[in-house]
Amino acid sequence: MNIILIPPADKELDEAIDYYNDQLAGLGEQFYTSFLDTVGYISQTPDTWRKIGANTRRINIKRFPYLILYVLDEQDILITCIAHQHRNPTYYMERAD
Repeated sequence: MNIILIPPADKELDEAIDYYNDQLAGLGEQFYTSFLDTVGYISQTPDTWRKIGANTRRINIKRFPYLILYVLDEQDILITCIAHQHRNPTYYMERAD
C-alpha cells in the first residue's frame, strides 16, 4: 500500500518538525523518526488501529503528544491529519468521516 499525506497533513507534519527543532536541535528529526515508525505500524496492520469515524482510524505517535488520522483506500493509506493531542479535538474531528 502507498502512504499519501493529503495537503493539510503534510503541512502539519512540517510545522511539528519545525516546532520541535526550535525547542531543541535534533528534536524535530526525532519526531520525524517517530512519525515514520508509526506510519510503519499503520502499513503493517492498517485495520488494527481504533476507528473514530466510518472510515477514519487513529494512532498515537510514540513519545510525542501527536496522533495520526488516516483512511484506508483500496490501494492507499491516506493520512488526513497529524494533530497535537492537547489541541481542541474539533479541529481534527472535522476530518474524520
